Amino acid sequence: MKLKRTLTALSLATVASLMLASCAPGDGGATGGENAVTVTVITPYLANAATKEVIELFSAEGEKLGWQVNVVDTAGDMNKLNSAFQDAAAQKPDAIVLGTGDPTQISLGLKAAADAGVPVFSIDAGEADGIAANVTSDNTDLGEQSANALIEAMGGQGAVVMLTHDPHPGVRARAEGARKVFKQAGIEVLEEKHVNVPGPVDDARTSVQDIISARGSEVSGIWAGWDEPALGATQAIDAAGITDISVVGVDGQDFAIAEIEKGGPFVATVKQDWKSISAKVVALISALLLDGTQPDQKQYELPGTLVTKK
Repeated sequence: MKLKRTLTALSLATVASLMLASCAPGDGGATGGENAVTVTVITPYLANAATKEVIELFSAEGEKLGWQVNVVDTAGDMNKLNSAFQDAAAQKPDAIVLGTGDPTQISLGLKAAADAGVPVFSIDAGEADGIAANVTSDNTDLGEQSANALIEAMGGQGAVVMLTHDPHPGVRARAEGARKVFKQAGIEVLEEKHVNVPGPVDDARTSVQDIISARGSEVSGIWAGWDEPALGATQAIDAAGITDISVVGVDGQDFAIAEIEKGGPFVATVKQDWKSISAKVVALISALLLDGTQPDQKQYELPGTLVTKK
């Protein structure tokens, strides 16, 4: 479902700054001040540049309101997500935020939060029971935009390799959107490679080196589900001295834009609006804590912006 109304983060933040001081703290959740609002952010992907960026933006917005924001990183260990949620729920913060990740993997953690009466929101995750609202990009559209940009860079023909990461719902949706575009355009997907996290740049570089060695003459383009594996692919292509393979990513990170400006293999990315995404989650939590207003949607999707050298 698309976000159909103008974000109200600024107005909610203004109200919240005047009223949050009078909010009662959650049971056992207040530290660093008798009336402090505490929010725990849990993520398996803090090593990812985009995840780090949006969590930092969220933390900064919350801290402007006087919130105490605590961040827990399971460093790519999905098995630890449930225990991290259970530990957080036992502390009874005012809210828990899943900072990207797959909510279907944390059913026990979500149950623990529900049993403790702690609301859970998510950033760039997925819609699920136990999640009050997920705020993310229109990931299918991100995949479609990036795939179309790759096809254009390839001159409308050739074959591609896809660098994916199915454990992340957003990347999974991007890949689905890209596959659809490739199929409609008659572009063959030679193979798909799962990219490990942490270490996506190195892992993607190694995979692309192997692909180039085995079937480099067949490859015209590389689609990456986010910017870091796109960077790894670019490094492999540059090292091999190849000039006829194009690469696209998603996120719009500074390093990706710098590569695009250089005019090398990295030709496009789709910038996600992390500032608006983080502000929307802060606004939703503020509304719930201030007067019990529940989100009117389970899934909010914001548009991304294609970035090319043009």
